[in-house]
Amino acid sequence: MKAREFDKVVTKLGMETRESKHHHAWLVHEGVTVVRTKRSHGDRKFVPEDLIRKQLHVSAEQFLGLQDCTVSKEEYLKILVAQGVITVAPKPS
Repeated sequence: MKAREFDKVVTKLGMETRESKHHHAWLVHEGVTVVRTKRSHGDRKFVPEDLIRKQLHVSAEQFLGLQDCTVSKEEYLKILVAQGVITVAPKPS
């Protein structure tokens, strides 16, 4: 995975970012940080795809969907709910 592909996924998911020793990105859902990831600086650097995929809590197929823009942010949030990364509080009756 190239650095620009990583940046594309981060932008698509609306992740917040911070620059320091690395490019840090995290997804905030309803005021709670649910996933974090990072990559090294430099546009030509290789980003370890399997590590990023695990940090985003997706399968290889879902990760390709994020890269190819076939998985939307809403679908990604549903994946996180299904995996238990995001817990949905029951609505009061």
